[in-house]
Amino acid sequence: MVQSSRIAIIGAGSVGTTIAYAILLQKISSEILLVDINQDTVRGQILDLSDATFVASTQIRAGTYQEAGQCDIVIITAGAKQRPEETRNKLIERNYEILKHVIGAMKPFNQNVILLLVANPVDVLTFIAQKLSGLPKQQVFGSGTFLDSTRLRLKMAETLKIAESAVHCYVLGEHGDTQIIAWSSAHVGGKPLIDFPEIRKLDKEKVAQEIIGKANEIIKLKGSTYFGIAGCVSSLVQCIVLNQRHIRPLSTFVEEYGCIFSMPCVLGNKGVNRIVDVYLNDEEKEKLRKSAETLKRICENY
Repeated sequence: MVQSSRIAIIGAGSVGTTIAYAILLQKISSEILLVDINQDTVRGQILDLSDATFVASTQIRAGTYQEAGQCDIVIITAGAKQRPEETRNKLIERNYEILKHVIGAMKPFNQNVILLLVANPVDVLTFIAQKLSGLPKQQVFGSGTFLDSTRLRLKMAETLKIAESAVHCYVLGEHGDTQIIAWSSAHVGGKPLIDFPEIRKLDKEKVAQEIIGKANEIIKLKGSTYFGIAGCVSSLVQCIVLNQRHIRPLSTFVEEYGCIFSMPCVLGNKGVNRIVDVYLNDEEKEKLRKSAETLKRICENY
C-alpha cells in the first residue's frame, strides 16, 4: 500500500502544508495532492514543498476536488477561522457551507476512501462529514483529542521525569471546553498514574485547563498552531497506510453516548476498527455524558 497510496489534503494554509511536509518526511505515500480554491497559494506551496521531495520518492502536486475524492486518504483542513465576537454557532454555519461544497465537489468517492477531519470544531464537522459523504462511519473520523492527549502525556512525562512513550493517558470527549482527562484509567508501567506521589500533588483542574488552553497560548504568542497537529495527523496517516492498528483518541461515532466525540480507537487501513472501552469512574462518566449532550444539541441543527 505504501508504494501506491495517494493522499489528498484539502486546504493549502499553514496547517495543510505543514501536514503535507510531515507526511513527505515519513516516506509513506507515492503522491500527495494539495487542493485549495486559491490557485496561487497552491502553486506557491507546491513550489516550496517540491524543494524537499529529494528526501523521498513522493510526488507532490496540485489537484482537483474530483481527484481528491479518488485518493486513499483525504485530509480536510479547510475551514473558516473564528472572527472576533463571533459565536460558535455562526462559525459552525460558515464551516458547514465550506464542508458541503468540498464534499459535494469530491463526489463520487472512491468507495474505500478515508476522510480525516482536522478543521474545527472537529467533532461537529465530523458529524456533518459523515452525514454529507454517505460513507461508512468507520471511514470518516476526526483528529479529535489526539493532540490534547499528546500534550497531557508530555506534561505527565515531564512531571515524572520519564519517557513520554511510557505514559498511557487520554483526553476524551469533545475537542474543546467540555473535554475530560481520564485520570482513573491512566497508567505508567502498569501502575495507576494517580498513585504516583508527584501526580497526587498536582492540581488536576489546573492541569486540565492548561491542556485546553495551550493552543490559545500558542496563538497569542505566534498567531497560529500547526506543528503539533501536523505531527499527529502524519502519525495517523502512517497508522492507516501501514495498518499499524495503534490506539488513538479520535472523533468517531460512539453508540453508547449517541454522538461523535473522542474515545480510544483502534486505527488501521480501513479506518476505525473498533472503540476501546476504557475504565472511567462515575464522575468521569458523568462529565463525558454532559460533553455528549452539549455536542448532540449542536448537531441537531444539521
